[in-house]
Amino acid sequence: MATTIVTVGTVGATTNPASAATAVYSESFTNGLGTFTAIGSVTTGTYGARMSGSLLSDPSMTSTAIDLVGHSGITVSYTRAAFGLDLGESFTAAYSVDGGAYTTLESARTASGATSFRLPASVDGRSLRLRFSLDANSALESLTVDDVLVQAAEGGDPTGSLPPVDDVTRPGPYAVTIDRTAGPGSDGWLVYPSNAGQNGVDHPILVWGPGAGSGPADYEDMLRQWASHGFVVYSEVSSSNGDYMVDALDWLEAQNASAGSPLYQDLDTSEVAFGGHSRGSIGTFDVADEPRLETTVHVAGGSFDGNGPDSLRNPALYVGGDEDFATANMERDYTNTDVPVWFNVLDDTDHIYATRNGQHIITAWLRWHLADEEFRRTEDFLSAGCTFCGLGEVRYKNW
Repeated sequence: MATTIVTVGTVGATTNPASAATAVYSESFTNGLGTFTAIGSVTTGTYGARMSGSLLSDPSMTSTAIDLVGHSGITVSYTRAAFGLDLGESFTAAYSVDGGAYTTLESARTASGATSFRLPASVDGRSLRLRFSLDANSALESLTVDDVLVQAAEGGDPTGSLPPVDDVTRPGPYAVTIDRTAGPGSDGWLVYPSNAGQNGVDHPILVWGPGAGSGPADYEDMLRQWASHGFVVYSEVSSSNGDYMVDALDWLEAQNASAGSPLYQDLDTSEVAFGGHSRGSIGTFDVADEPRLETTVHVAGGSFDGNGPDSLRNPALYVGGDEDFATANMERDYTNTDVPVWFNVLDDTDHIYATRNGQHIITAWLRWHLADEEFRRTEDFLSAGCTFCGLGEVRYKNW
């Protein structure tokens, strides 16, 4: 297996901490480093804590142990500003649980402003440390950190967020209901959590396009998987014209507004993905500039002329197979893609099995981009040791 990693500067997506939350720990550096300890060149002031580069030793700052006993739904937020870093230099924000190895939250050359990361459920009730570090050679190169905040959800998961999971290869926490006569023409499948809206959760939306000659029934186990993780999934027979996807999203928004719908006021219509397999992917390219989208998913379906990526406006996931005739087209689409993109050519995978073999990648991608699980950025995707890097040849760019 050949693994190629291409990355161009990264900026962590900014999300707001949940409103129904309890502050467990905070540090604004108004009295020096406070509960942080430092190595190397670190100064404090009204700007926060600033690490400066050095030829002798890389600076870092590490928090005291933060006790999370009795707390769950942990979110870490802070502001940061990197200045003057050259290619090959970077800063890293990471966390450690119970004194173990550090897991990266973000690693980048350029970034500024506030960011927030939802930590996995495995952190709940444990001891947490935060570490910020800088790899730079000049004292004129720096990273400034301020307003570090660790919050826990009151009474469990914060309102609007999906319940956390430890393993995306397993079904999620929701039982699933299927309506096989749904949609604008009553000929689509609506696959959704049976107890949608429980605990105030707003469910993100995935509109899925099957490959040519198939329908939702051929993807039932995968549609169930995604719905079990809290996504409301709609699917019908696809076409290369993606207008049916836009019509489906309009219909779902109407369901969210209708008091007679089982999904009444339970959808998060600001968190939407279109995706599909083969012809469903081509249809997704056709309407990828739909302004309500957050991301698109393309499985074993490269465009025929290489112009499909021209319509992309948001991060895109490409999944192909090393035994798939469509992978050559996907390779060309990847080359022509200007938005952030992650591409995995799965080992021992043909055209038919690409979605099934890649379904857990899609689950994690949706949890990252639609459920704001920012830890997945590095842990599952944008690192040399990412969760899915061992499944095939991985490439990514424009991050």
